[in-house]
Amino acid sequence: MAVILNSGSASVSLIDMTTRQVVKTFPVGKEPHHLMMTPDQKTLLVANAAGNDVVLMNPITGEITGRLPSIIDPYQIGYSPNRKWFVVNGNRLNRVDIYAANGTDLKLAKTIKLAKTPSHIAFTADSKIAFITLQDSSQLAAIDLETQTVLWTMPTGKVPAGLWMTPGDQYLLVGITGEDNVQVIDWKNRKEVKRIPTGKGAHNFRPLGDKRHVFVSNRIAPSISLIDMQTLEKTGDITGLPSGPDDMEITPDGKTMWVTFRFAKKVGIIDIPSMKLLDVIPVGKSPHGVFFYPRASWE
Repeated sequence: MAVILNSGSASVSLIDMTTRQVVKTFPVGKEPHHLMMTPDQKTLLVANAAGNDVVLMNPITGEITGRLPSIIDPYQIGYSPNRKWFVVNGNRLNRVDIYAANGTDLKLAKTIKLAKTPSHIAFTADSKIAFITLQDSSQLAAIDLETQTVLWTMPTGKVPAGLWMTPGDQYLLVGITGEDNVQVIDWKNRKEVKRIPTGKGAHNFRPLGDKRHVFVSNRIAPSISLIDMQTLEKTGDITGLPSGPDDMEITPDGKTMWVTFRFAKKVGIIDIPSMKLLDVIPVGKSPHGVFFYPRASWE
């Protein structure tokens, strides 16, 4: 079962992955954008940005099992690798909330005010630092999770969005949605290493699962590019796509990738070996997050 968040319709669509048919669409809250699994891999969390809560779902059936109330403006969410911290980006309120976490038992540790529009999150492998893109300020912020303080901010390209850490935490990749490239940042020295041209609206990342390659969705192009994280070069493009490719998820066998198309009200299925679009499925307005379980490795 594939779970699709229709942020513009305030609903979730469930798709049978064998028949590729929508089997159910139901309301879930206001502006569901992003989703992720709990560390124990038993519960799917759906962040209702305008609903000020997080919905708990069964990742296999899509059944709603509960809610975490009073999670304010949860646009993007993430657990630190050590499972100790739960970070919530308040996209509209220009803040980040850091919770001490024990699964879904969350206690607010601190609210940190930031510049305009905190967007995506990445962590260092040792869980010491959370990186936050500040979309409408064209900046990147680094937050010390133990002290809940801002370590530094640095300028980026226009409208930074998705983040991905290369193997060994060497570089941080930033999708520059206001331009046509991925910015490579040496985060330890706070400097740009290079730009990787991809396509207009470079936005979000999904690793192939081989610990070397990562896909980036180019929202405006519309296309998806494959980047070699060792050479820091683009190795190919998937073109001929509906408008607004955004979030991506890969099947456990590594053969197909599901993609939400924000501007087309569709989800697409891509054959990874041939880099070709296989099928599209109509869903709700502005589909954003996509999830199914099991799935390919996120390394």
